[in-house]
Amino acid sequence: MKISNWEHRKLATIATFAKGRGYSKNDLTDRGTPLILYGRLYTNYSSAIETVDTYAKPLIGSVYSKGGEVIVPASGETAEDIARASAVISKGFLLGGDLNIINPNSEIDPVFLALQLSNGYLKKELASKAQGKSVVHIHNSDLENLQIIYPSLVEQMKVSTCIRMFDHLITLHQRK
Repeated sequence: MKISNWEHRKLATIATFAKGRGYSKNDLTDRGTPLILYGRLYTNYSSAIETVDTYAKPLIGSVYSKGGEVIVPASGETAEDIARASAVISKGFLLGGDLNIINPNSEIDPVFLALQLSNGYLKKELASKAQGKSVVHIHNSDLENLQIIYPSLVEQMKVSTCIRMFDHLITLHQRK
């Protein structure tokens, strides 16, 4: 089925790419600057990250979120594990090593992009690009070539808002 009013673009044409820096579990402290480690995408996954409960003392050359990035793990145990993404909503978070960072342009809602990369055909495509046996890896160069299909920014934001509301409801019910 062709969706004529949706754009079809290579991810590299609508985003720039970077890598996280340093940091491991050994760098964690009780207080400090909020830190996202790649393992969070496995243990506490959400399509949008607004708060974290891990902290570290900033290192020289640290990468900080500006808000609006999409992060994808650079390594994992299986291809399916690695095929996930989260939008970083808040600014000022340290972005740890082993994270691929996607900075979408103003046409793309970060949560919508994270949802796309974590579900459906793009999840399968992302998993197929993972390389390795006991530990699999994915690189920004693999992400750059993904074909993204997206509606207007207004429609993207409606989808993102709806999914985030459901995520919030699920979280509330799990706390009961």
